[in-house]
Amino acid sequence: MPILRLRPYAGPAIFSYGFRPFFLLGAIYAACATLVWLPVLYGEAALTTAFSPRDWHVHEMLYGFVPAVMTGFLLTAIPNWTGRLPIQGLPLTALTMLWIAGRVAISVSSLIGWLPAALIDVAFLSALVAFIVREIVSGKNWRNLRVAAVVAVFAAGNIAYHIESFLLGGADYSVRLGLSTVVLLLALIGGRIVPSFTHNWLARFNPGLLPAPFGRFDAGTIVMTVVALTIFVVAPHSFAAGLALIIAGALHAARLGRWVGYRTVREPLVLVLHVGYAFVPLGFALLGLAAFDHAPQSAGIHAWTAGAVGVMTLAVMTRASLGHTGQELTASLATRLIYLSVIVAGLARVGAAMLTTFSLPLLDLSALAWSAAFLGFAVTYGPSLCRRRQLVEVHSQ
Repeated sequence: MPILRLRPYAGPAIFSYGFRPFFLLGAIYAACATLVWLPVLYGEAALTTAFSPRDWHVHEMLYGFVPAVMTGFLLTAIPNWTGRLPIQGLPLTALTMLWIAGRVAISVSSLIGWLPAALIDVAFLSALVAFIVREIVSGKNWRNLRVAAVVAVFAAGNIAYHIESFLLGGADYSVRLGLSTVVLLLALIGGRIVPSFTHNWLARFNPGLLPAPFGRFDAGTIVMTVVALTIFVVAPHSFAAGLALIIAGALHAARLGRWVGYRTVREPLVLVLHVGYAFVPLGFALLGLAAFDHAPQSAGIHAWTAGAVGVMTLAVMTRASLGHTGQELTASLATRLIYLSVIVAGLARVGAAMLTTFSLPLLDLSALAWSAAFLGFAVTYGPSLCRRRQLVEVHSQ
């Protein structure tokens, strides 16, 4: 694996590399925000936010937790894409504080006002977009400008969320825009790392059939994904949306099959990527059926969020944390339990939407399993993320 040399740095170890603060804080926040959401949902607690309780939950999962993990990944991957040195020290600390400020501002937005809270919150993603564009342009890594464009759309979705929620009393279009952007990022980045890591492991430990390389089928799948998600954002209950979503789901299922994940059952670090990606076509299929009133829309949305986002983020966070802190790329018992917990959380949340008779116990199971998975990550990987090591780090991306 290639070696990345860092600038001389004598500050706190957690600010020596982008994945360290954002993976740790993102995991803690994902768990705590979910544990807060349960009593709020049941009317046993109140929030000091300008958002409705439902909009607070959606916003903080979609535009709070997800950007933290996204940032940790991108700050780690972009130096590998561009050959430029990663940010660390004071600039990384400032970016981290900006994310924290957004979370605090949203939580007390009923006290400081929706507009000041919105301005503080949207500053983080705006700064992230500016950094990504600067690094990609400076490194002349033009093909990854599409990642910057998708993140820019995501940032615009956050701005729209605040405006829509204030003007209309609740967010709708901006939720679908943000969710669709995340799914597109999963398709783009997942389509890069899942077959790559699978290929590398199979070539070493299980020679034979390898994942199909990126080709016209994958490109067509991405195009269909953009079409389906665009229609979903604009008219989620239309015939066109239902048809496009189902076609996109079928293409993603075929794409996943081409990556021969069944041959990786001996390595949980690789297998979990395939399991996480499987929630992507499931979400497309369920939302397609929802457009024809054959399934609840919530089932498809949570297949993407609790399922694909939850499993894929932890899969990437664990692997990157191991590789970049100099540990062996193997899944310990604790890591396997983390994977099991988040998979249970995703399945239980989809089940809660589908099986109304058991919705409450399944909802509780999903929330507790989700929190256990992310707190498990914080407890298991937190010490190594905060521990100093030599100034030569190993890329696992």
